[in-house]
Amino acid sequence: MTVNAKQPETTNLETIAALATPVGRGGVGIVRVSGQQAAKIAEHILGRCPQPRLAEYLPFKNAEGEVIDQGIALFFKGPHSFTGEDVLELQGHGGPVVMDMLLHAVTHFGARLARSGEFSERAFLNDKMDLTQAEAIADLIDAGSEQAARTAMRSLQGAFSTEVHDLVKQVTELRIYVEAAMDFPEEEIDFISEGKISEKIAEQQQTLDSIFERAAQGSLIREGINLVLVGRPNAGKSSLLNALAQREAAIVTDVPGTTRDIVKEVIMLDGLPVHLLDTAGLRETEDVVEKEGMRRTWDAISQADVMILLIDDTDGFSSIEQDIIDQCPDSVSIVILFNKCDQSGQAPGVLTELDPDLAKHTSLAISAKTGAGVDELISCIKQLAGMQATGEGAYMARRRHLLELTNAQSHLELAQQQAQQNEGELIAEELKLVQQALGQITGEVTSDDLLGKIFSEFCIGK
Repeated sequence: MTVNAKQPETTNLETIAALATPVGRGGVGIVRVSGQQAAKIAEHILGRCPQPRLAEYLPFKNAEGEVIDQGIALFFKGPHSFTGEDVLELQGHGGPVVMDMLLHAVTHFGARLARSGEFSERAFLNDKMDLTQAEAIADLIDAGSEQAARTAMRSLQGAFSTEVHDLVKQVTELRIYVEAAMDFPEEEIDFISEGKISEKIAEQQQTLDSIFERAAQGSLIREGINLVLVGRPNAGKSSLLNALAQREAAIVTDVPGTTRDIVKEVIMLDGLPVHLLDTAGLRETEDVVEKEGMRRTWDAISQADVMILLIDDTDGFSSIEQDIIDQCPDSVSIVILFNKCDQSGQAPGVLTELDPDLAKHTSLAISAKTGAGVDELISCIKQLAGMQATGEGAYMARRRHLLELTNAQSHLELAQQQAQQNEGELIAEELKLVQQALGQITGEVTSDDLLGKIFSEFCIGK
């Protein structure tokens, strides 16, 4: 069930407080307060409420009037604040005991401890930002690369939501035109068969496709891809993991079967997060531990986006590798690596002269030991992931955004089909569903359960 997200049952009735800086010891600690009681709490703790937007250096007192700290106090009068409510910020010394004492004083005077993301949620509910901007705050905090941070900032500044809002406006205007025209059937002009409706829908499809492309890039920058290294024992999987991670993340020996469990590493390839898994070698064995390792290998393959199948080029392709390819799910892209080309004499790089059964998969010759061919492999991974040469113009999007954009694309396509069949009422209905799908992205119409899930992933102080 969807509801208007701007009308919560308990809008701004309680004053909330939280530590806005990381838990632990630091030079500065900040306690943030938001709500109707913020000014009164300031009077109790500071002796008076500071002038709005004017920093003052004051003592902080508890309920007994004892000075527990002294620091900078800032007061923001709503609606000119982050949350749209009265906001008080107390910036003191960042010791955990001092911060606990200050939080205790704030809650004693009428505030309650905030839930995760409740400050951002109130900013959303008070129309200080839409849902994509609120989500971008968490993405900016969690950014693992400069490119991710820049992309999140674009969304926070409203680039994503502005384009979605503009498209919603176009769809709404077209829907109004269709419904208004149907209300006047006595008009002799057949407004649908003229082709104008179909042209407008085609234009909106192009706009939506462009938004989806940039959102997909942002989602890739945010979430990355799952890549699993697979092969026989001693094919060089751990060596390749270390080469890609640029550190000794896995143990490398000449003894087959060294890796018996999944070794996980997150690396950045030009801004693309790659969740890299080194797995146990696949072979016939009676060893109970190795069998369990191989079971986990197949579990990892089933959840991967890309499987890199390593082959010792001094041994060559065998029925074992063929069985791995045959059992790999269709949803997983396969890259075949002929490793140890420094020993086999194979020139590093992309291979083209292959057996027809292997030619449909990307194949490269590399040396994980010397690094030869690794750059070509990285380019291949980025290409398979759909990573563009630059992430400029991308939005920091989430899976739910892509799902709703896909829904909107489907309904626009159906609207186009109905336009070809001269079905005005069905066109209007499909355009309405496009509006709803896009409204889910910005939060104009969404469910309380979705809001709870989104904001629960935020930091407490945001």
